[in-house]
Amino acid sequence: LGGGGATVWVAMAYDPELDLLYIGTGNGSPWNREIRSPGGGDNLYLSSIVALRPDTGEYVWHYQVTPKDSWDYTATQHLILADIEREGVIRKVIMQAPKNGFFYVLDRRNGELISAEPFEQVNWASHIDMRTGRPVETALADYNKTGGSMIWPASFGAHNWQPMSYSEQTGLVYIPAQHGAAFFKAEKKFNFTPHRWNTGIDFGDIRYNTDPIVSRANADAMIKGYLLAWDPVKQRKAWRVRHASIANGGVLSTAGGLVFQGTGEGGFYAYSDDRGERLWGVKLDSAVLAAPMTYALQGEQYVAVNQGAGGAVVLALGKPQQNSTGNPNRLMVFKLMDESKPEKALLFPPAPKLPRTEFSVTVNDDLVESGARLYGRNCAVCHGLSVEGSGVVPDLRYMDERSHREFQAVVLAGLKSHRGMVGFYETLTAEQVDSIHAYVISRNHALRDSSQWSYWDHLRYWFWYFISWLSDKFPWLINAG
Repeated sequence: LGGGGATVWVAMAYDPELDLLYIGTGNGSPWNREIRSPGGGDNLYLSSIVALRPDTGEYVWHYQVTPKDSWDYTATQHLILADIEREGVIRKVIMQAPKNGFFYVLDRRNGELISAEPFEQVNWASHIDMRTGRPVETALADYNKTGGSMIWPASFGAHNWQPMSYSEQTGLVYIPAQHGAAFFKAEKKFNFTPHRWNTGIDFGDIRYNTDPIVSRANADAMIKGYLLAWDPVKQRKAWRVRHASIANGGVLSTAGGLVFQGTGEGGFYAYSDDRGERLWGVKLDSAVLAAPMTYALQGEQYVAVNQGAGGAVVLALGKPQQNSTGNPNRLMVFKLMDESKPEKALLFPPAPKLPRTEFSVTVNDDLVESGARLYGRNCAVCHGLSVEGSGVVPDLRYMDERSHREFQAVVLAGLKSHRGMVGFYETLTAEQVDSIHAYVISRNHALRDSSQWSYWDHLRYWFWYFISWLSDKFPWLINAG
């Protein structure tokens, strides 16, 4: 099947006292466990925290966060070592908030599970069994049996690669949390294909499912991002700050009582670590997804952060910062200012407007529908589920006449392979590329029509905006309904 998995690509931590190296492992490929492992089993050591002897690689212990994972719930997220008091005893712990939505506290000496509670909305498992340490899956979890399930969290996770931070002063963990669901449906006939996202999931149903519940969960208004302050001892939320984008930056907490985080909308802010009150901020001209760092030089303190959009969530869901057409990459450095001196504002030139060519070609609805599904399986992983790009790769809605004329040569023959756009001549036919082109043209036409909303369009938009606001401010009301 061309499968594999359990890659270690972010999380590592080392305890010099115990001489243990901790690694977090990734998911399996294909995602769908019925394809990857039809005989069953947990698939060790997928989605696991593993302790090793660093000099020899000798195995010491492991804890599998998501046994037999089927939803891309990696455990590669940040690992934090801390000594915390629990029931009057100081415990040496390792903590993680992986994609699956549960916050784990383990004894880092032997991997014993101390506690695990959901820090975001979760419906694939009801809870973690403290006796076995295993998640108790719900009936929705196995989408092979249900024929398709709306599952929280989505494959991009309740927490992705952006690092979280721990403050010994407050005892809180600060998490760049993500709130969103996805419709998981098994691909009917899976064949491993080069140059394709071989997941075993039918991605066409994520964006084009006609079920109103699926459409609602996929609506942009229901996808949110937060800076979440989490108490790992009480296993509950202390406070949280809502962001406009789902993908936001890594977190830095300081001894001065500050928490720094960038946002997908290009903001970079400092909050109070005890209440989440915004104390300072600046607006930049690109997303700030990296984690900040702080240092002192000649008696002055600085905070530095890289700006720039990227990552699977940004690629799939579109531009994190809608006001920018590019992706300026810079190292931004800020200095602690003397309060007696006026603060200088950062000024950036306004983002240029993209020229849009209206490609006036009538496209067949059936061709558009088949093209949408082919696009979802072959193109969406880079160009986004809605063809909008991300600032990293082009927004295909704005293709010029030449790009439309050369569409077959680019997609099929690899005309722009020198720029990273591979040719799909091994896996797609000319007719299939034509249908993908029809779908892209339809998205170009939709861009033209988007400014021509009817009264009912506006009413539906504001209705769901109000529902989203209610769910954020009064979650108990929505849950009760």
